[in-house]
Amino acid sequence: MDGEIFTATLVPPGNMTPNSSMTLEQKTTFAFVILLFIFLGILIVRCFRILLDPYRSMPTSTWADGLDGLEKGQFDYALA
Repeated sequence: MDGEIFTATLVPPGNMTPNSSMTLEQKTTFAFVILLFIFLGILIVRCFRILLDPYRSMPTSTWADGLDGLEKGQFDYALA
């Protein structure tokens, strides 16, 4: 008895054909949503990679590498 009710709601009656053709607006919306999900997936993967190895994307040089005549960490009026 429960099976009949459940299948009756999922399967359309024989005299009614389901409208399976989508309009251009629906196709465009569907494609846009798929592109958003792909973009979200790329961002999730990128964020997890940064969380797992945060120092991989940092440059190995520092701001003090270009200063001549000063040791790293000295601030003795280097910019003045």
